[in-house]
Amino acid sequence: MEKRDKVTNVFLSGVGGQGTILASNILAAVFSSAGYDVKKAEVHGMAQRGGDVTTHFRFGKKVYSPLIKFGDADYLLAFELLEGLRYINWVKDDGKIVLNNHKIYPPVVNLGEMEYPENIPDIFRRYFNGNVYVVEGVEIARRLGNIQAANVVLIGAFSNFFPEIKEELWIESIKSLIPERIQELNIKAFLEGRRALS
Repeated sequence: MEKRDKVTNVFLSGVGGQGTILASNILAAVFSSAGYDVKKAEVHGMAQRGGDVTTHFRFGKKVYSPLIKFGDADYLLAFELLEGLRYINWVKDDGKIVLNNHKIYPPVVNLGEMEYPENIPDIFRRYFNGNVYVVEGVEIARRLGNIQAANVVLIGAFSNFFPEIKEELWIESIKSLIPERIQELNIKAFLEGRRALS
């Protein structure tokens, strides 16, 4: 667990429709319930058209600003590979990266104007050594019956970095933010994500 007098910075990135903001809301609920001061700020971009969506999430004993300074992220939680790579320079040298092993081709790639970079996880490993964690979020969510739950799979993976926060607190926070009809599926997604990184 991070020391309570330290502010921890979590940068989330994804594509519109992947549930990046819901994921940050879950984090806010969890860490607030665990007794931390939390702040977050969102940038939607052209999210409705598949554009990038980012969230700055910070927690600690006292947090004065929701914005993470460039190069100061302790964690990068990326719901799409290229969107993760776009923000690689925001992460500290000893930061940890959780990547959803999933590609969504942007319009410039679909139009043939650019190529989608190959081997993005390897690019991260070159700079962050053993601190890169690749999760088959979409595949796990598909197996459970709804690929929209991939964001919660990644939250489950991410939760392993904070062993002092009880599993029940994560689950209660998920239940508080997700409609009852899909709570069971999302709880399974969270638990599968936890197992994927444990």
